[in-house]
Amino acid sequence: MKNLGYYLVALGFLGGAYATSLDVENVNWTLFASSVAAALVGLGIYKQQVHTLARSESVLEINRAELRESIANIVTVLSEIEKEGMTRGAVLRDRIDLKLREELRRFADARKSMVHLFGLQTYADIMSNFAAGERYINRVWSASADGYDEEAEDYLKRAASQFEEAKQQLLEAAEAITE
Repeated sequence: MKNLGYYLVALGFLGGAYATSLDVENVNWTLFASSVAAALVGLGIYKQQVHTLARSESVLEINRAELRESIANIVTVLSEIEKEGMTRGAVLRDRIDLKLREELRRFADARKSMVHLFGLQTYADIMSNFAAGERYINRVWSASADGYDEEAEDYLKRAASQFEEAKQQLLEAAEAITE
């Protein structure tokens, strides 16, 4: 059904282009309006299918697991970096690139399901902490690359705190819906 939406949108655009190219001075408005209508119907079908898929139980369950697992992995990796003393130079940047980037991406990819799972306010609260933590990680990487190791260590602790808070909020939200 989603493909039908794609085809109608494409058909609408092509039909509109065809209608306007037939005659330089006169546009076949009937053909053009029909094409626009087909594109709008296709867009409606596509959006409806995407919305339905986003709310399906299987997608929500998969994304719930992705959210829980990825945020736990982020917190664990940050804790390991601090405990192992890998808070300086290229070693720190490599750990961020090798261990954190994929987990950050996984969480970000699954984040849209949070609205359906927990509500908009909970989504905003969790994502506020997650986004702050992600910005701090980027700052850690940049500070480390520029040779500001003390600043990198400071922001690493801040990032860990933000992600720990996001993890806690996610766990509380999950517990609230199971009660």
